[in-house]
Amino acid sequence: MGATRVTILEGNTFVVSDDRGDIEASRADPTGLFSFDTRFLSTWVLTVDGRRLDVLSVDNRHYFETCYFLIPSTGTVYVNPTLTVMRQRVVADGFHERVTILNHGGQPVDLDVRIAAGNDFADVFEVKDVLRKRGRSRVLVEPGRLLLRYERETFHRETIITAGGPVQIDEHGLRFAAHIEAQGDWAVDLRVVASIPLQVRPPRTSTDARRRDLRDGLEQWIAAAPTLNCDWEPLVATYRRSLIDLAALRFSPALAGGKSLPAAGLPWYMTIFGRDSILTSLQTLPFTPELAATTIRVLGTWQGTRSDDFREEDPGKILHEMRYGEMSAFEERPHSPYFGAADTSPLFVVLLDEYERWSGDRQLVCDYEDEARAALRWIDEYADLMGNGYIAYQRRNEDTGLENQCWKDSWDSICYADGRLPGHPRATCELQGYAYDAKLRGARLAREYWNDPGLADRLEREAADLKRRFNQDFWIADGQYFALALDANGERVDALSSNLGHLLWSGIVDEDKARCVADHLLGPRLFSGWGVRTLARGERRYNPIGYHVGTVWPFDNSFIAWGLRRYGFKGEAARVAAGILEAAPAFTGRLPEAFGGYDRALTTYPVRYPTACSPQAWSTGAPLLLLRTMLGLEPIGDHLLVDPALPVGIGRIELLDIPGRWGRCSARSPVTARR
Repeated sequence: MGATRVTILEGNTFVVSDDRGDIEASRADPTGLFSFDTRFLSTWVLTVDGRRLDVLSVDNRHYFETCYFLIPSTGTVYVNPTLTVMRQRVVADGFHERVTILNHGGQPVDLDVRIAAGNDFADVFEVKDVLRKRGRSRVLVEPGRLLLRYERETFHRETIITAGGPVQIDEHGLRFAAHIEAQGDWAVDLRVVASIPLQVRPPRTSTDARRRDLRDGLEQWIAAAPTLNCDWEPLVATYRRSLIDLAALRFSPALAGGKSLPAAGLPWYMTIFGRDSILTSLQTLPFTPELAATTIRVLGTWQGTRSDDFREEDPGKILHEMRYGEMSAFEERPHSPYFGAADTSPLFVVLLDEYERWSGDRQLVCDYEDEARAALRWIDEYADLMGNGYIAYQRRNEDTGLENQCWKDSWDSICYADGRLPGHPRATCELQGYAYDAKLRGARLAREYWNDPGLADRLEREAADLKRRFNQDFWIADGQYFALALDANGERVDALSSNLGHLLWSGIVDEDKARCVADHLLGPRLFSGWGVRTLARGERRYNPIGYHVGTVWPFDNSFIAWGLRRYGFKGEAARVAAGILEAAPAFTGRLPEAFGGYDRALTTYPVRYPTACSPQAWSTGAPLLLLRTMLGLEPIGDHLLVDPALPVGIGRIELLDIPGRWGRCSARSPVTARR
């Protein structure tokens, strides 16, 4: 691979190459053409007269299209190249590529142009875990096309490679004899199709038509979103980048009826993720509400119906992850679907209620009444593993299930202050906040839409009791903060963490404790200056580049800011928003999954986390939720409340044509600003 990776994507199909456009993937390298969790191309290398090419520049025109400008090396700075090579690539049900060679010399040239092609058909889990294949690969040379085929029992995948014009094809790739007149050009069109048996594919179109359709769709997507005007130009750029990346991550699974929900993130999570899709939909409601509607429909359709230890499924449980690859097909991974998440079910109810509050879509609330009731029942009937009234988790699939089934799902994320790891079951604090919020929101839906005041009364009583017990059982009086979790013995897991902000968002924190929580979130141990760390500095496992033990997550911070606003801490919310938004330009407006938790005083820039997903859905949604928070946007009946509180330096903000049950309206901040 070259030094720079270049990515184009649409939905869950994406291509990752080096900055020459070449693909040379190793078993552990997430480069290549991927679709539906399978790599369909692991080798794609262009040579001219047997030589690799040097990079002039790369034009990332759109999320679905890029153009590579290349030259054959002359070996010295004193000789100008006489050839330019352009590779224009557009993602489709694979990708289209046009190779154009320009001859700037005064004489005709004859060139041997070759594309080396090959594939390992690796499942995304095989790449992530560096596992070997079990099936059989074949290469078939047929008239006019090269077939790369993989078979393992009934699991079949195929890559179909074709070219326009005269071509020689062998099992190693395609070869072209290019004759180019002086000052002339030569071009060839290549098509790579990721073929899955029985999958319905749209009719084939030309590269130009495909590019035009995708451009038109992107323009319509951006035009439908609110317009942002702001004195601080980086915020406008970040907002536009977020809208474009949300468009790129839209994924339309079979049961979505042609509608889209957000895939979680590239490269590992380009599929349905319950938690990620729900939280991204919450972030983006004032901007792209259709994502929330599709998320509700798809997750409701896949809701658990039985008890299954392998998939960790229960009746009423909302899925964690859906996969389509080989390892899931052969149950070497439980991800078709997998239900190992303890937060998706309450969050499903939260999203259903919040969507109705914004959209006024009464019909969707009524259509998914049964699913919402089942999710609420799951909280009481299946989630209380310790018999103390709290949501807890313990994996039932000991071989391949997730050890932590909260949003901080890495192995060491839930820890005591001294670094020890608690046993299972574990009841993390934010899960209780989600349950509290779900019960109150479920009560509103039951009373106003489901004609069940008895259920509404019961849910409200249960929520009040949960809040009372939580504020006693999780509160660490000596430190004046809430424990990260309760362990299997009901003892407090005492690490100081960013989860406190989720508690504010849910509303489960007693008013007399809220100030202490806010002070911790903005204190030097948690707040880096760029954002709130996942784990406080000084805790034994703190690591500023540890996945969930010290990094800063933009998504996490967007909900922390929302929670601070809920309790009236407008200035504190603005400080969190400022840190994240001021970090965005360092990532060209595309906030990554996470970045380093180093103190801002140490550097003038946020430090990259080495394996962060980018783009990633809920990081893409973070600037949108921060905009909502800074402007104080809240639906009140059929009206939109606007109560701005902006960070210093942003100046004036206008957000025009915000969609909702009120039709379209606009929000404007005063010129004065505050911290």
